[in-house]
Amino acid sequence: MNIQGTSAIVTGAASGLGAATARLLARRGAKVAVFDPNAAEGQAVADEIGGLYHPVDVTDEASVEAGLDAAQAAHGPARILVNCAGVAPAIKTVGREAKPHPIDAFRKAIEINLVGTFLVLSRFSARLQAAEPVGEERGVIVNTASIAAFDGQIGQAAYAASKAGVAGLTLPVARELAASRIRVMTIAPGLFWTPMLAGLPQAAQDSLGQKAPHPNRLGQPGEYAQLVEAIITNPMLNGETIRLDAALRMAPR
Repeated sequence: MNIQGTSAIVTGAASGLGAATARLLARRGAKVAVFDPNAAEGQAVADEIGGLYHPVDVTDEASVEAGLDAAQAAHGPARILVNCAGVAPAIKTVGREAKPHPIDAFRKAIEINLVGTFLVLSRFSARLQAAEPVGEERGVIVNTASIAAFDGQIGQAAYAASKAGVAGLTLPVARELAASRIRVMTIAPGLFWTPMLAGLPQAAQDSLGQKAPHPNRLGQPGEYAQLVEAIITNPMLNGETIRLDAALRMAPR
């Protein structure tokens, strides 16, 4: 898939991995729609890259459809979707004083990370059916899981379950959408610098980064975006989850 001149959508694009991806796609000539519930930061990213901002809650079907409508009206049929919207709760299954994990917090992680990913990709791909193929494909979907899907730590039951679901849907959806010439891939990042980590002291950030064998540091959002670019432009990448983790395997805690 050629990025130049192609309409692209990035969810969770107001910050972190999503913002880096939106910036890279715009630099490569894509017409980018920024989907995020954070209006101030989302609009700032869209203004910076010359794209469109639309406030989208990935758990709400009407909100997703409205965003897809706006993106299509502004840029034409979108052929690239990158799902970066997500949350990362850290709550033990049984906490202090035998207090169980709040079930609403578990549901929220599943709703945003897993249901939200599927909601956007399914509505996106349904619309893409009407577009003519460009060469041998119609479009590309890149989802975001996490190495927690495979090496979940203590306190990551909700997060790991939601991200394992994203990894698990990759192959069956890719097989289904192959008939429509739409590829589906997932990236499972390791420890990356994001706004969630930015609030930690520098010493804590360095300590986390040193857990990775090589490079011995936190990943940078731009490095995630580079993999997105490679997936979009390589037509043989389909139906797989790629770990992007500097050979890191997470310890139990």
